[in-house]
Amino acid sequence: MAETAGRPRGFDREVALESALREFWRNGYEATSISTLTRAMGIKPPSLYAAFGDKRALFTEAVARYVETYGSYGATALAEPTARAAVEKLLGLAAVEYTEASHPPGCLVISAATNCSPANHDVEAELRAQRTATKDAIAAKISVDIGLGLLPPETDAPALATFYAATVQGMNTQARDGASRADLDKIAEIALQAWPR
Repeated sequence: MAETAGRPRGFDREVALESALREFWRNGYEATSISTLTRAMGIKPPSLYAAFGDKRALFTEAVARYVETYGSYGATALAEPTARAAVEKLLGLAAVEYTEASHPPGCLVISAATNCSPANHDVEAELRAQRTATKDAIAAKISVDIGLGLLPPETDAPALATFYAATVQGMNTQARDGASRADLDKIAEIALQAWPR
């Protein structure tokens, strides 16, 4: 059955999605209620459901937008030719993004599912998959560099990738606790001293 034409949507969907993204980023998935979302988005609940489905679907769309915009530093870093350059750029860009004053601190993909209840394990799984993909991509670059002789043959690629993923996650927590870009740059500088020679 053809959809009947109704009134034109009375809001900008992209602006509303950006507002939702920031609410999830600031408060996490569970603490962000429909009433909080609709207030931030400037719409009524029926409009949210019509445009985005439900809260869960809206969250997935917000995460995708985050990865393409604020979180794109990961893909930018991984485009570097060597693992060392990729990790250095990842840490440096994270320090910039996590402390940028124009948006909430830290990283949505790391923080938004903290303390989720078992009922929302799928939210945790969605964000964990994003983090794991980045960690695996770092490990793959390290493995390539071991094969090229750029790193010692005994380098443990998964362990090294996990160490730097943990560093990024720690930088997120520090930023949310009020650390400055200079503070995070120092963490990155110290972490890079652990790079195999």
